[in-house]
Amino acid sequence: MPSATHHSSPSPSARRVAVIGASGYVGGRLVPLLLDAGHTVRAVVRSPRKLSCRPWSTHPRLETAAADVRDLESLTAALADVEVAYYLVHSMRPGQRNFARADHEAARVMAEAAARCGVSRIIYLGGLGDEDDPTLSRHLRSRMETGRVLAEGPVPVTCLRAAMILGSGSASFEIMRYLVDRLPVMVTPRWVRTKCQPIAISDVLGYLVGCLDVPQTAGRTFDIGGPDILNYEEIFALYAEEAGLRRRTVVPVPVFTPALSSWWIHLVTPVPASLARPLAEGLRNEVVCRENDIRALVPRELLSVREAIRRALDRVRQGNVETCWADAGETRPPEWLACGDAPYAGGTVFECNHRVALGCAPAEVWRTVRGIGGAHGWYHADVLWWLRGLADRLIGGVGLRRGRRDPDDLHPGDALDFWRVLVVEPERRLQLLAEMKLPGEAILQFSLTPLPDGGTELSQIARFLPRGLWGMAYWYALAPVHGWLFKGMLRGMARATACPLRGDVTAFEHSGDMCILPSEPTPPQRGTES
Repeated sequence: MPSATHHSSPSPSARRVAVIGASGYVGGRLVPLLLDAGHTVRAVVRSPRKLSCRPWSTHPRLETAAADVRDLESLTAALADVEVAYYLVHSMRPGQRNFARADHEAARVMAEAAARCGVSRIIYLGGLGDEDDPTLSRHLRSRMETGRVLAEGPVPVTCLRAAMILGSGSASFEIMRYLVDRLPVMVTPRWVRTKCQPIAISDVLGYLVGCLDVPQTAGRTFDIGGPDILNYEEIFALYAEEAGLRRRTVVPVPVFTPALSSWWIHLVTPVPASLARPLAEGLRNEVVCRENDIRALVPRELLSVREAIRRALDRVRQGNVETCWADAGETRPPEWLACGDAPYAGGTVFECNHRVALGCAPAEVWRTVRGIGGAHGWYHADVLWWLRGLADRLIGGVGLRRGRRDPDDLHPGDALDFWRVLVVEPERRLQLLAEMKLPGEAILQFSLTPLPDGGTELSQIARFLPRGLWGMAYWYALAPVHGWLFKGMLRGMARATACPLRGDVTAFEHSGDMCILPSEPTPPQRGTES
């Protein structure tokens, strides 16, 4: 992957390409590779803010555009002057009740928008499976249906169909990592003996980039897979060997339904049940390449399953995970937080705010603030945070196991335990949106203000918009705990920074017109080269 400062020159075959879903797991890794190949890339996302802290966000050939794949007008505007469009969108996410219908509608809109704009080709990454299998899972059938809907339009489509993608941060890899790491004895459904042909994320990206310059791939569907065909039990064994663990005992049983499997995955891994269930359903289907034509058209040295696992584990150990399955969360702030709104806009908003003066410069304090959550914890009463995460997990929430993508850095849109990062302004503020199960909506913000004597005022602002009487009862019941918890958190941050306290932590009220959210960047933003 290119560094943040390396900008390659356009090649004679350079194109303007769009990546629909550039903030997702695959899209976030594809964009810098396309830039490095000399192409001009338009990153199309719902929230351009999510791209602002990526290492490649200032590349002179990067363009950004905001669009919703189910809104024809915004997507048409985003595809203007684009030659080739990568379609890397999937509606299978928490809160989406009918992902198959959403995917079908989005594909229909994409096909029409591409035709309107004169796009010469769509490149789509779908799922591998047997279309004629009556037991094919909803997830795999939806991925195939998406490819068919795209191909029904006048724009030629290159469809790459992959099975399990092995890479640091992928949902499949994270499920396997947590199951094998945590369970010396694994009681599993019978699908553990199902054949699968995994592929390394680097090889998926290699095919996506490579087929762009091979016109023979236009209008065709290709199965892509690595060199190994294994069952899941064998893949688990390889993971255990590479992770330095004892071989796991696997006990297949016939009574595990997809629902039970998904809840077991939900409780043991960071992946929520809403995502785990369609993935678990797909594990019963054999996913093996039926043809390998892509290997002749886009030749490359493919990684084995062992090599892919080794590379992924190295990335995790180094804390160098470029993108993660959890990146695909929504970052649109609640309407009641809009700048300029009256404090009562949207209903009664409760607050719990504290501040303290510290004898350190903002840069020193910021290192502690940006390190919150994940392995670093929450600087106070970590047992209570763990219990809150466990309770959230038991009622179907995301819990704390998502952790954070990077141990020391945060980007807008990152998942952070059971929060989502909304705003990152280095040495100024960090703003988080709650994604745990709540009877309302909550924001937690940390702000840093430099003091004349070289110190820093560190303030914490918690705001909560209750949903009905239960939401109000929830706030009042926990108000004493919140006060104690947030005071202790600020003291803990001071200790972690090794900063002397200048006085005690005090509660405060900010003015009602305080704007705590910046406006969304105005899309599209064009690069400086064509």
